[in-house]
Amino acid sequence: MAQEDFIRLARETPTISTDPVIIPRAEHGISRSNISESALKVLYRLRQAGYAAYLVGGGVRDLLLGREPKDFDVATDARPEEVKELFRNCRLIGRRFVLAHVRFGREIIEVATFRAQHVGAEGEGEVEGEGVMEDGMILRDNVFGSLEDDAWRRDFTVNALYYNIADFSVVDYTGGMDDLRAGVLRVIGEPGARLREDPVRMLRAVRFAAKLGFRLHPDIEAGIDELGELLTAVPPARLFDEVLKMFQGGYAVQGYELLRHYRLFGYLFPQTEACLAEEEGHFPHTLLVKALASTDTRIAAGKPVTPAFLFAALLWDPVRHAAARLQEEGMSELQALQAAGQDVVAEQTRRVTFPKRFSLQSREIWTLQARLPARAGKRALRLLENPRFRAAYDFLVLRAEAGEDVGELAEWWTRFQEADHETRQAMSNAVKGGANGGANGGGGGKRRRRRRKRPSASS
Repeated sequence: MAQEDFIRLARETPTISTDPVIIPRAEHGISRSNISESALKVLYRLRQAGYAAYLVGGGVRDLLLGREPKDFDVATDARPEEVKELFRNCRLIGRRFVLAHVRFGREIIEVATFRAQHVGAEGEGEVEGEGVMEDGMILRDNVFGSLEDDAWRRDFTVNALYYNIADFSVVDYTGGMDDLRAGVLRVIGEPGARLREDPVRMLRAVRFAAKLGFRLHPDIEAGIDELGELLTAVPPARLFDEVLKMFQGGYAVQGYELLRHYRLFGYLFPQTEACLAEEEGHFPHTLLVKALASTDTRIAAGKPVTPAFLFAALLWDPVRHAAARLQEEGMSELQALQAAGQDVVAEQTRRVTFPKRFSLQSREIWTLQARLPARAGKRALRLLENPRFRAAYDFLVLRAEAGEDVGELAEWWTRFQEADHETRQAMSNAVKGGANGGANGGGGGKRRRRRRKRPSASS
C-alpha cells in the first residue's frame, strides 16, 4: 500500500479530519514544569541545532489526562546518527526499529526519527528505505518521513499527539484529542492491516484500555477476534516484555480480565488457559486474581515486584495438575513438583520466554511448598533461613486464600515467624506426623521407599 493510499484510508475513519488540528498552549493542560528536565534538554538541543523536536506518545497522552508519565519520548526529523552526534551520552539501539537513547543518569530519553508507512505491495518483502515486510507483518521499520507521515503510521490515535517545543502547542493529525475526551482507543487506519503489521498491537490495545480505563473501538475488537492467533508468530522474548508491561504496570487485574475477555490469554499461557477452562470451581481464577491484585498493591505502595512470583502464580495450576499425575505414578510430592515445574516451564517458554534467572526462582517457590509441611525439630528454623522462604510463605498464604486446603499450615507459619525462640521450639516439638508435619500440610502425597542395596556376592 502506497503512503498516500494509507493516509487516505486512515482519514476515512470517522471523526478524523484531513488537516492537523493545532491546539495552542492556552487550550491544553501541558506545562513544561511537568516534563522532565532531561526531556526538555533533548528537545531544546535538537531545536537549537535546526531540527524539529516534539514530545510524543504516551507522555503527551498522560499529561493531557492529568497523569504523571512514566517516561518521555521525543520525535524529530534528525536521523539517528545525527542525534548521536548531538549527544555524547547517546547510543543507537535496535535493528527492527533504530532508536537513539540519550541517557541522563538513570533516566533515558528515547528519540525516534519521523517514520513513514512502507511503500509497496503487502507481503512484497524488502521495500523502499530500510523497511522489510513479510505476509503483512513489519520485520524492519526504518523508512523515514515527515511529521505527518509519522502521525499516520502510529498505532492509536491517542498516541499520535505531538507537543511542539517551538510554540508549546499540541499537534493532532488523527483525531486523537476527540478520542481522548471520549475515552476511546482507536487504531489509525484499517484495523486488520495495522494489527497484521504488528500483532503485539492487540496486547498494547488491551494494556492501554486497562491502564486508562478506555473502551476499545468495535473495529479493534473485531480485529482481535479475527487475528488473535497471529500472536503465536511473535518472538517469545518480545511477548515476555509485553507480559511484564501488562502485569507490572499497576493494573494487572484489569489487564488479565481483558486478556481473557478477548480470548488472548490462551495465546500467552496456553497451559494455564486449559486449566482455567476445565477446572471445576473457581480456584485457579481466584489464585491468579489475588496474585495480580497483590502485585498492583505492591506497585502502588512503591514496593518491588519480581516476575518470578508472578509466573509462579500464572503457572501454578498446570504445575500442580502435572505433579498430581506424577505422584499417582509413585513420585514423592517433592520429586513430582520438581519434575512438573521443569516440564511446565519448558512448554511455557515456547510461547513466552521465561528467563532462567526467574524460572529457577519460580521452581524453588513451587518445590518449597512440599518442604513447608516438614516443621518438626530444627527443620522449621532451617526453612526460615532459606533465601526463598519469604516468597514460598507468601505463595502458601496465597494458595490458602484461594481455597486450597493449606490454611492451617499457613497459619502455623505465620505464628512461627512472629514467635520468640522458646515459643518456636515448642511449636516445632508439638508438630505431629513425623517429617511431613502431619496432614493438611500442603498436598500430602505418597513417598517412595528407598530400596536398600543388596550385598554383592563379593562382599
